[in-house]
Amino acid sequence: MRIHDITVALSPDLPTYPGDPPMTVDPWHHIAKGDGSNVSRITLGTHAGTHIDPPRHFNDTGITVDEIPLDLLIGKALVVEIKGVKRIGAEELEKAGVKGVERLLIKTDNSAFWEDKGFHEEFAALTAEGAHYLHKHKVKLVAVDYLSVEPMDGDGEVHRILLNGGVPVIEGVNLTGVAPGEYQLICLPMKLKDGDGAPVRALLVGNPAAASQTEFDPHTSRWPLS
Repeated sequence: MRIHDITVALSPDLPTYPGDPPMTVDPWHHIAKGDGSNVSRITLGTHAGTHIDPPRHFNDTGITVDEIPLDLLIGKALVVEIKGVKRIGAEELEKAGVKGVERLLIKTDNSAFWEDKGFHEEFAALTAEGAHYLHKHKVKLVAVDYLSVEPMDGDGEVHRILLNGGVPVIEGVNLTGVAPGEYQLICLPMKLKDGDGAPVRALLVGNPAAASQTEFDPHTSRWPLS
C-alpha cells in the first residue's frame, strides 16, 4: 500500500496568500530554559497551508468547516494532470476526463512552487467557466495544488460558483511525485466551530501506477515503533 502525504508542513517559512495573516511559532515552555516540557504558541490564518474552503468562506449563511460531512472528505478520488496552462477552463477539464468523478485533484505546474518560500502570483487556477463545468458534472469536491483555486485577478466568482454550489475546495495540496489516477482520499480538517476554513491533513492511498515505486515504509518515521 502506497501512502502519499499531500499536506504541506505548516511553518513560518510557508508561503502565505497576500493579505492573509502570517504564521508564527513561539516557544511558550522550553526544556532548554529549565521548563519541564516543550510547549509552543502558534498563530495562523484559517486558510494557511493545506486547507479547506467550506461554503462559509464566501457566504455568511453557508455551512462551516465543522459541518462538512466526513463521507465527502473520505473516499474514491481522481488525480488529473493539467500542465502548461495557467487558466483551466472547460476545454482542459473535458480533455482530462473528469465526468463522473466525485472527488477531483488537479495537478498542475504549481506543485513545483512548494520548493520556494516566496509566493508565486502567476499560478495555475480555474476559470469561472471551469468552475461551472465541474458543478455541471456534479463534482462534489475539488483540490488544487496552490493556495487558491482562483487566479490572483479573480473577484471571487470561481469560489462562489463552487462553494455556493455545495462543492468544498481543498487548496494548497502538494502533488509532487503523485501520478495521475485513482486513489482513496483521506482529508481531515481541524474541527473549528463555525470555521470559514481550516488546515487539513490530506492523504492519498493507493497508486495505479506504483508497481515500480517504493512502497510506503512506516519505519522511516521518527516516532518510536516497536
